[in-house]
Amino acid sequence: MKLMRRVIVALLAVAMAASSLVACGKDKGTGKDELVTLDCYSQLANFQGTQGGWFGALLKEEFNVELNIIKESDNTFATRMESGNLGDIVVFGNSGENYLAAVNAGLLLDWNSYDLLSNYGSYIKEHMPAALANNAKISGDKGITYGIGHAVALNSEDHDEFFYSWDLRYDYYAELGYPTIKNLDDLFNVFVQMKEKHPTDDNGKETYAVSIWPDWDGNMVMYPKSLATAYYGYDEFAIGLYNNETGEFYDPLMIKDDGSYGPYLEMVQYFNKLYQAGLLDPDSGTQKYDDATAKVKSGRTFWSIFNYAGSAAFNTEENTSAGKGMYPVVPDEATPCVYGLNPNGGSRIWTIGAKTKYPEKCMQILNYLCTPEGYLNSEYGPKGLCWDYDENGLTYFTELGKKCAADTSTMMESDDPKFEVYTGAKFKDGQQQINNLTWARNATNPDNGEKFNYKYWASNQTEAVKDSADADWREHTGCDTADQYLNSRKLADGSPAYSVAVATGYAEGTKSKELKVVWKQVTDAIVKGSWRAITAKDDATFKAEVEDMIKNANAYDNGNGYKECVEWSLTEADRRHQLEEEVRANEKAN
Repeated sequence: MKLMRRVIVALLAVAMAASSLVACGKDKGTGKDELVTLDCYSQLANFQGTQGGWFGALLKEEFNVELNIIKESDNTFATRMESGNLGDIVVFGNSGENYLAAVNAGLLLDWNSYDLLSNYGSYIKEHMPAALANNAKISGDKGITYGIGHAVALNSEDHDEFFYSWDLRYDYYAELGYPTIKNLDDLFNVFVQMKEKHPTDDNGKETYAVSIWPDWDGNMVMYPKSLATAYYGYDEFAIGLYNNETGEFYDPLMIKDDGSYGPYLEMVQYFNKLYQAGLLDPDSGTQKYDDATAKVKSGRTFWSIFNYAGSAAFNTEENTSAGKGMYPVVPDEATPCVYGLNPNGGSRIWTIGAKTKYPEKCMQILNYLCTPEGYLNSEYGPKGLCWDYDENGLTYFTELGKKCAADTSTMMESDDPKFEVYTGAKFKDGQQQINNLTWARNATNPDNGEKFNYKYWASNQTEAVKDSADADWREHTGCDTADQYLNSRKLADGSPAYSVAVATGYAEGTKSKELKVVWKQVTDAIVKGSWRAITAKDDATFKAEVEDMIKNANAYDNGNGYKECVEWSLTEADRRHQLEEEVRANEKAN
C-alpha cells in the first residue's frame, strides 16, 4: 500500500510538472476547474472549521482551494496518528516529540521526493535554503527535509520586536514628577503613589498596579516567570529560566547560598508584595486573559510588562484623545529579553501529510505564503485593497489597510468590482486561522529590503503623536516609538540594555514516559504552590507556602521527581548553549 501510494504521488507530480509554469515566485501547475478542500491540522490554531473571509477568498482565487482548519485538543494528535493520516497541510507547535513521532511513523511527506520542492516550491528552495537544511538536520539521521520552521529570517543580524516593553500609565507618571525608577523597589513605590492619587478608575472601580491571569500558566506561573525574563533577560526554558549570555540554568525553586531566592521565586515574592499592598487585582488567580485585558482597557491598571496587555490594549482613541496613555518606562537595571531572528526558522514546523491526495496543491500554498506578496497578503489583506508597492518598490498601506491594521473590526469595503470577493465582512473574520508565520515579522523582505513589519516601512516612519502623554513621553525619551526606545537603552558600560536569545536550530529533546508523568506532577505542584504564595496574607505565610511548595514538588518518584526534572533541563540547557556558541563563532568568522 505504501509503495502504491508513492507511485500515485510520483505520477501526479510528473504529470503536474510537465504542465507547470513558474511566474513571480509562485509555482503553478494544477488546473483550477474543481474546488479542492484541504485539511489543515494546526497545533497552533485557535479556530476550527472552514477558513473564511478575505483570506479564504484569496485561496480560492489563487488555487481554487478551501481550507478546513483542524485545531489541537486533548487527543487530536494521538487520534490522527492512530488513523495514519495527519492531514494535508500539517503545522506542529514545536519540533519536539510530536513532530519526531510523525517523522518516525512515516506520516510526513519528503519535500524532495518526485521533485516536489523544485516544481512547486521554487521560492522556498531559492530563498530559504538554511531553513530547509535545518529541517533535514533535526528530522533524524537520514537527512530528509519534511518542512521548514516558522518565522524564517533573511539573515541573523537583527532581533525581533520587543514585547517585554514595561508599559506604564505615563500620564500618572508625569503627574508624580517622573520619579527615577532604578529597580523593582522604585517601581513598587511609584505604584503606591499612583494608587494614592487614583484609587479608582473613571467608573469608580478600584485600580491596581496590574491584573494578571492563570490560563497561560505552563511549567511555572506565567507572570512571575515573565517578569524574570523582562527584568534579568532570562528566557523561560524547560522547568526554569535560562541565561542567554552564559548558558546558566536556574531551577524555579532555587534558593541561593545566602538564603535569598532564585529569579523565579524572587518574582513570585514581588507579586506577593503587590498583593499584600492591594496593588495586585484579587481576581488574578481565577480570571481569564480577556477579563484582565478588559480591566486594562478601562483604566483599572497602571502597568504591564507586555505591550499586548498594556499599550496595545489601553491606547484606544477614546483614551488617548483624553490625554491618557501607557508607554514604556523600563527600570534602569532591567535588561529585557528579546528574541533573535533565525535563517534556520523557528520551532513551529510547516509540513505536508504523507497521505495527502494533493501534494502539489499543498506545496503551492506553502510556497505562496513564503513569497513576499503571499506573506504580506496573509498578514495585512489583499494587495491593492489593503497594501501595495509604490513607484520605488516600497510598501505602503491603503486607507483601508491602515484602518484594518489599527482595528481588526474594520469592515472590508471597496467600490472596485475586482475586490468585491474580499468584502462584506470584518477584517478579523478573514484573518489567517492557521496561526503560524513563514517569514519572521521583522525579517527583511527580499523584494525591497524593508522589514515585513509595517511599523518599519518607510511610509510609516512619521508616526503621528497620539496624545499629550505620548508627546510628553517622546520629549523625555527622545524617541518616537517603543522599539526605538527599547533599542536605544544602554548599560553603564555602553552595552545594549537588553538580552538577546540567540536563534539556533535547537529543538527540545524527548522525555521518557516515566519523566512525563513526574514532570506533570512536579509542575502542577509548582504552579499551585506559586499561586498560594502570591496570595499569602503576610510574609510569614508566604515563607510557609514556599516551603510547602518545595516539599510537594520533591515528593514525587520517591523524592527524586523534582531532581529528575531539573537534571533533564540542565542537559537541555547545555545543548542549547552549545548551539548558541556555534552561532556566535560563525558570526565572528564571517
